[in-house]
Amino acid sequence: MSVIASADLFGIYDSRGRLTVEASIALASGARSRAGAPSGASTGVHEVVAFPKGGVPEALVTFRARVGPRLVGLEASDQRAVDATLHEVDGTTDFSAIGGNTATAVSVAAAMATAEETGRPLWKVLARPGVDGRSFPAIVGNCLNGGRHAIGGPDIQEFIAFADCARPEDSIRAAVRVHGLVGEELHRRLPKAALGRGDEGGWVAAVSNLEALEILADACAKARDELHLEVHPGLDLAASEFFENGKYRYHEQTLDTEGQVGFVSKLVDRFDLRFVEDPFDQEAFDAFAALTKAVGGRTLVVGDDIYVTNEKRLRIGLERKSTNSILIKVNQVGTLTDTFATVDLARSRGLSTVTSHRSGEVPEGWLAHVALGTGARGLKCGILGGERMAKLNELLRLGRATGT
Repeated sequence: MSVIASADLFGIYDSRGRLTVEASIALASGARSRAGAPSGASTGVHEVVAFPKGGVPEALVTFRARVGPRLVGLEASDQRAVDATLHEVDGTTDFSAIGGNTATAVSVAAAMATAEETGRPLWKVLARPGVDGRSFPAIVGNCLNGGRHAIGGPDIQEFIAFADCARPEDSIRAAVRVHGLVGEELHRRLPKAALGRGDEGGWVAAVSNLEALEILADACAKARDELHLEVHPGLDLAASEFFENGKYRYHEQTLDTEGQVGFVSKLVDRFDLRFVEDPFDQEAFDAFAALTKAVGGRTLVVGDDIYVTNEKRLRIGLERKSTNSILIKVNQVGTLTDTFATVDLARSRGLSTVTSHRSGEVPEGWLAHVALGTGARGLKCGILGGERMAKLNELLRLGRATGT
């Protein structure tokens, strides 16, 4: 395998028009790659730091002075060595020196360079033990936005179409159709409203949480009848965003932890939710466990902010039986090696994994390869917007390549 001949870092813009970073790697063989890192708006407090204090400009200076020279001469195919070098150069526990987004971009670019050199699809370079690429993830598509992603909408951050079909083209078609039906109903109900879309492509409208969920559930039912495909409603509550002084503060009600468990359980029953992400504060391991015990047999109870793709955080959740699923975001921990440690632990203990985008995304398709290569139960990447469609279209290509 060829060694890294050169490595550089550049500033690029994410889907919100904010600066992030893109790593470029060239191998001695002539193979080249580049990978951009996304950024989140709704972030967990235990995530690595996306950029050093000086932002992207400081990240670029630090990379060229300290990181790039250390990468030259390493085998790009030795992912552990590349990622260990990033940790060593950074020297902190949260990538606050070089930036977690720098680490993510470099880590992914190294894997992409290996794929380019060997002529293998990226997902095979990333494939975890036992993953053969024949089982494709469900599409977890944001249809209606609220919370931090859409000021003026509901408290709940995402109203989701969970499209669970054997073929990626069917899952994508079902999710896109639900998004369209939600838009049609919003225009019917609010004919004079200026409807827009949030950071992740979901509709934004001045509707209540329950009204939004009713619209979503009806759209999923119509899409199932029309397309004869499995698609059901789901939620990402991002409850840490409206948890204050021990209470969950919605516009319509204020609930304590016990009340929140009961409320979300009733939503699962009433609307047949198949996906429930972050229904509690990011430290509420026991509340997650109570909900999982109540409804985990019929829906995915997914931890994001509570775990932040961190193996140590996941071990706490496993001890307390907090969830039956975990969201996976590479830039929450910085490297593919750290991501794989968490994925492998989750899979070994029977938890589903859901590979996820960020609200500030880059128009690249590598996330679809991460989902397929890690045997993810779902790919959460939005529905509309070029940066979201880049992932969905790449999954379509992978489906064609494998004959799925």
